[in-house]
Amino acid sequence: MPKVLLRINWTCHQQILNSCKLNEQRLFYILYAQKERFEVKKLQRAIKTNAYESILDSRDFQSAALQKTYLGSSLMFKDTAYLEFLGLHGKYKESKLRRGIVQHMKDFILELGKDFIFMDEEHKVEVGGKAFSIDLLFYHRGLQCLVAIELKTVEFEPGFMDQLEFYLEVLDQTEKRSNENPSIGILLCKEANREVVKYALNRSMSPTMVAEYREKLIPQETLQRSLEEFIAAAK
Repeated sequence: MPKVLLRINWTCHQQILNSCKLNEQRLFYILYAQKERFEVKKLQRAIKTNAYESILDSRDFQSAALQKTYLGSSLMFKDTAYLEFLGLHGKYKESKLRRGIVQHMKDFILELGKDFIFMDEEHKVEVGGKAFSIDLLFYHRGLQCLVAIELKTVEFEPGFMDQLEFYLEVLDQTEKRSNENPSIGILLCKEANREVVKYALNRSMSPTMVAEYREKLIPQETLQRSLEEFIAAAK
């Protein structure tokens, strides 16, 4: 434990001690802050958006192929992304969501993880003389693979997986280099029912995952109340 404590500075330690009551959470944020090289403001955001739960619960939103191909995937990807910096509200189209993400790419990548490198929006691929476009295309430095992100401004539906897996097959067949690993697909939806996602991913043969996005940050009092309820139930 003493060696672990040296991984981040004292200001970050103060933030963790003031915000987390469980030792498991404290250890998680120490390691997470060190991995992402967080300054205190970025650490505050990670705690406020409950990265602890979002990352540790993400396994339920990942296909078996993703977990098998990338053994550490459950600790690399969140099941929830907070996009409050886009200022979205009411009804809007996927194109508005995509444009907002591109305009705030630095904030979006910090929310995803620093190993993501943005490559293209509406990335064009062609199959059988027909043109298709992938909403957002990234490269992951740590995993050395392409990452296709499809955006949905509605609740997750199982049929969305067919489109995503099709794009991954095209990327692997036409764009993946010999030194790169299989492409990963992320379906980012406004909502996702955990049971529906589980059934949809059970038959997925590709490295895929489903994630939700939130338009606003969780109020601090809500997080505090949830943590207190968890502690009371565990006694």
